[in-house]
Amino acid sequence: MIDKTVFKDKKAVYYTLGCKLNFSETSTIERTLQEAGIRTARRGEKADICIINSCAVTQEAEKKCRQAIHKLVRQHPDAFVVVTGCYAQLSAPKLAQEAGVDVVLGIDRKGEILDFLGDLTKNEQGEWYTQPAKDVRNFVPSCSRGDRTRYFLKVQDGCDYFCTYCTIPFARGRSRNPKVESLVEQARGVASEGGKEIVITGVNIGDFGKSTGEDFTGLVKALDAVEGISRYRISSIEPNLITDEIIGYMAQSKRFMPHLHIPLQAGSDEVLKLMHRRYDTAFFAEKIATVRNILPDAFIGVDVIVGTRGESEELFEQAYNFIKGLDVSQLHVFSYSERPGTRALSIEGAVSPAEKHRRSRMLIELSEEKRIAFYERYIGKEAVVLFEKPRPSMPMGGFTANYIRVECEPVKEYVNTLVRVRLGGFNSDRSALTVDEIIGVEQ
Repeated sequence: MIDKTVFKDKKAVYYTLGCKLNFSETSTIERTLQEAGIRTARRGEKADICIINSCAVTQEAEKKCRQAIHKLVRQHPDAFVVVTGCYAQLSAPKLAQEAGVDVVLGIDRKGEILDFLGDLTKNEQGEWYTQPAKDVRNFVPSCSRGDRTRYFLKVQDGCDYFCTYCTIPFARGRSRNPKVESLVEQARGVASEGGKEIVITGVNIGDFGKSTGEDFTGLVKALDAVEGISRYRISSIEPNLITDEIIGYMAQSKRFMPHLHIPLQAGSDEVLKLMHRRYDTAFFAEKIATVRNILPDAFIGVDVIVGTRGESEELFEQAYNFIKGLDVSQLHVFSYSERPGTRALSIEGAVSPAEKHRRSRMLIELSEEKRIAFYERYIGKEAVVLFEKPRPSMPMGGFTANYIRVECEPVKEYVNTLVRVRLGGFNSDRSALTVDEIIGVEQ
């Protein structure tokens, strides 16, 4: 039994690394602590509790986690420090030895942080609680509001793919999900709070249904029927799992936006085989063509990893030319990071850091060319923008249905509101389009 009187007038700070799913889960943790009477510390206040939600996708992410721990311990020397997340799952004993850390919680304990706070007395030696990820069966739900307008609904966790470069199956366990009914109820809860947009998140969301005998298409159709939600976005879905049925359904849905994020990871068949990906470049190109044919206005984001073992200069050139020919809207470029325990370490042909950087810069520049070209197609056209609360002294921003960033002068009444506009030209740094004309508020 938790003694919540211990938490009276206590304050917490939160630090998150990694993916949208992690940020969603941190927001849920924050809400849980707030319901127990622990408020979020304001800037400059000393906190009684520090929560670090870690990432392990790269060496840099792990380094940033350790740096965050050291910084928070210096800023809040008397605080009870909890580390959770993927790095915590993979390296719990190591993190428990970091100065100031009190508890390290594995992936299955992320939803139980309150149970481990005790009376907030710091431990002489950090404690850790994990079990092998392969044995994790529980699903920790998360439906939380981001820092602006969108809500993030976690529909799935874990992954069964075991790509050679990736630690996620070891950090988050096997693929699992709740029932469609429970997710629909959470979406209804978002609508009752006035939320207009939900981003569907998970590790491998197209794999939804493995643990309940349902499927992702059924989930999409059920969520689409929830009254009060204006927009859904699918965060990221494997190319072999985004079916023609889902694409076709999105085309006739009023609530699922023409916006897809489809990981490619490599534009060379040889490298895809080394990665143990479940498609080749021909399949991927056909999938993009299908999306573009059925959803001609869709914003298509694509993940690409550069500098994996075995990616020779010739194979990278093949990949670059293949990606250049894809009709996509933006690239998310990552430099390969060697992960302990992954099969990629046995592959010959390591790429130097300098070469990884060169390849990364080439693809980032290509990405900007594609994004700007995509935006240019819509200058002068009408679009509906869901505006977000602006930061102080900053323009008001929001996104069109097909994920074009739009800015205008702040108007308080437009926050969390769908507004029909005519799109103008680029802003000063070409990161967004401006509003040429306000046409009216959508109902």
